[in-house]
Amino acid sequence: MTALQDGDARRERVLAAYGVLDRPPRRELDALVELAARVAGVPFAAVNLFTADTQHQVATTGFEGQDSAREDALCRVVVESGQPVMLEDAGRDARFAHSPWTTGEIGDVKFYGSHPLTTPSGVVIGTLCVFDSATHEVDDEAARGLAQLADRVVDVLELELASRRLRDANARLSTSNERLAHFAGQVSHDLKNPLTSISLSLESLELEVTDPYQVDTVARARRGVQRMTDMIGGLLDFAAQGAAPGDDLVDLGPELDAALDDLAGRIDRAHVVVGPLPTVRGDGPQLRSVLMNLVDNAAKFSAAGAPPDIEVDARALDKHHRVEVRDRGRGIPAEQHERVFAPLARLDKTVDGSGIGLATCRRIVEAHGGSMGVEDRPGGGSVFWFELPAPGHT
Repeated sequence: MTALQDGDARRERVLAAYGVLDRPPRRELDALVELAARVAGVPFAAVNLFTADTQHQVATTGFEGQDSAREDALCRVVVESGQPVMLEDAGRDARFAHSPWTTGEIGDVKFYGSHPLTTPSGVVIGTLCVFDSATHEVDDEAARGLAQLADRVVDVLELELASRRLRDANARLSTSNERLAHFAGQVSHDLKNPLTSISLSLESLELEVTDPYQVDTVARARRGVQRMTDMIGGLLDFAAQGAAPGDDLVDLGPELDAALDDLAGRIDRAHVVVGPLPTVRGDGPQLRSVLMNLVDNAAKFSAAGAPPDIEVDARALDKHHRVEVRDRGRGIPAEQHERVFAPLARLDKTVDGSGIGLATCRRIVEAHGGSMGVEDRPGGGSVFWFELPAPGHT
């Protein structure tokens, strides 16, 4: 393959990704060619894109654009060289003197300016050109303006490509979330029924056995069933999150109060110091579950034999509110700070849990447009934090 053929192949791959040749004209490109003509002080301008044998005029002003043979195109020289051209009279330049666009066969181009359209990856896909049937002096300011507008043409194509990819990714994500929820629901149904049956059988057996070893064995089996049931419930909760939450104003203060009420059997309120919490937009029950999980974790991982020492507080950032749940527990190694948010991750198996809670919390926070992480607490312990957009800054 020659260098020219390789360049054509790369150019056509980029144009295929942009999808610009098989779609209706872009209003943004029409506006840019009109502006280019005004900047150059000429009546005609065009965006020309090149495939192996054709010049495609995808936006024009002052004339009706049409596809034409690449070998006849004035802008072929600019595309192949990658260098801009600005000429008072193109017919006097040896490169263009015999072109049907300057000889009168197709057109009567005299003043001619053309700037390559170069993608961020360095591929020249075409030109932004301006021309007139009369001669004009070459204007350096007009040349600079043409170069800037050529960059904007590429920006339009790049923005459309990014937007299309984002839409496709969102569609795939939506499908993935639906499949995940369906799968988790099916698994939950298929596993919970036999687990319930096992649990009931173990309860009956527990009433009949008297040997201490057998009693202990049955009790451990029941605890295992309960852990499996909790894990399945956690997986189902994880799968159910991720969809766009509500848009209610949620005061996190009362939500934390409700969470502490639900945790009353495990955590004494006297061990939780609460500062002012913000009002955000979202789903109250979901955000309450985040607070509940973080406070419950802080209590579970407290130092052995010591009462929980938990602080919940918040502060305003530029466009976000940051909520922190601080503990004086055993802490988390820095290299594990990200892993704790992975589904089923359990760094400390001496503490009961399914490894789903933190993954679900992050999923909820991200669905609210926020972020979540963990840091070391000065003096020992951990700081779990999440940030949510302040109302009016989504």
